[in-house]
Amino acid sequence: MSIYEDLGIKPIINASATLTKLGGSRMPGNVLEAMHAAAGSFIDLPLLQTRVGDRIAELTRNEAAFVSSGAAGGIVLAVATFMAAPNQPAPMAYPMLKGITRNEAIVFTSQRNGYDFAIAQTGASVVECGDTLESFEAAITGRTACLVWFAGALAAKSPPIEDVIAIARKHRVPVLVDAAAQIPPVSNLWHYTKVLGCDGVVFSGGKGIRGPQSAGLVLGTRELIAGCRRLSSPTQGIGRPLKVGKEELAGMLAAVQYTLDQNEAAILEGYETVVQNWIGGLAGIAGVTAERGFPSEAGQPHARTIVRLDAGFRKTRDQVIDELRNGDVWIEVGVLADEPNAIALNPQTLTREEADIVSARLRQVLTS
Repeated sequence: MSIYEDLGIKPIINASATLTKLGGSRMPGNVLEAMHAAAGSFIDLPLLQTRVGDRIAELTRNEAAFVSSGAAGGIVLAVATFMAAPNQPAPMAYPMLKGITRNEAIVFTSQRNGYDFAIAQTGASVVECGDTLESFEAAITGRTACLVWFAGALAAKSPPIEDVIAIARKHRVPVLVDAAAQIPPVSNLWHYTKVLGCDGVVFSGGKGIRGPQSAGLVLGTRELIAGCRRLSSPTQGIGRPLKVGKEELAGMLAAVQYTLDQNEAAILEGYETVVQNWIGGLAGIAGVTAERGFPSEAGQPHARTIVRLDAGFRKTRDQVIDELRNGDVWIEVGVLADEPNAIALNPQTLTREEADIVSARLRQVLTS
């Protein structure tokens, strides 16, 4: 009996996305093996964090790297580091912010979202600027600690990041990119830092990298990573609750190596095949249209299937979703915020067998 059966919890076929509430992604065998092996010994945890970070930096072509407690934990430590420089107050100064004058983080209007709380957790004020370069430049003051840029779909209405970085450099404002779900493409592991020149970028460990969901990555300059290490657990201070264990450290190193070893083109081609199979499997249902959507909900470079119900269809979108959740198999699908009669099917989190189950079950629900 599995732990889920023992607790009376039905496992889910996830055709939605690599969502935290659904458990992120599946970890491959080598990641699980690395975590299991790490659990068997006592070690110097800060030394392991440093050595793992050094190895990940080498693998991802970055100056330095830090394994954080998820992407949100990485934002907390990175913003706190930018606020502390150059005064470098003691870690215990947080969250009282004694002696810190650079206590504002700029975010573009269209990028405001729930992860603003990770910024505010440091004690920083979130300063909103309009979606123009002029508005961004006008928002910069002597209190500006950094700009936080939320990559992917949230950045669609903002100015080009290359132009934003140019203005930030002129005013010596660090740029931190939240790219939590922006893998694929795997090249994003170095694109924002080494190609575009951002000071730092954070990724979720449990999404496209397929590592432990409770871990993440901060990649960037040596100064940024040194600050994250200085403020992180086991130091008593703002980073103390953001602990990363030896198992997660080993798991993230294995997951990064695994991700870099994969044939990304073949993976994306596989996603495309699933999407086309879904479209074919849902064809011919009166009042239903299934078509290819690109990119994914997070702005990743792979397709998904958008299923639209005509006005007056015999079931509402929410009724369809409810039936998918309450059949013999629990299936989760995505929704489109601006289309109340549409659902989205994402192939990223499915096996081929599960993808076929989704197609057959959805057709059953839509035709019954």
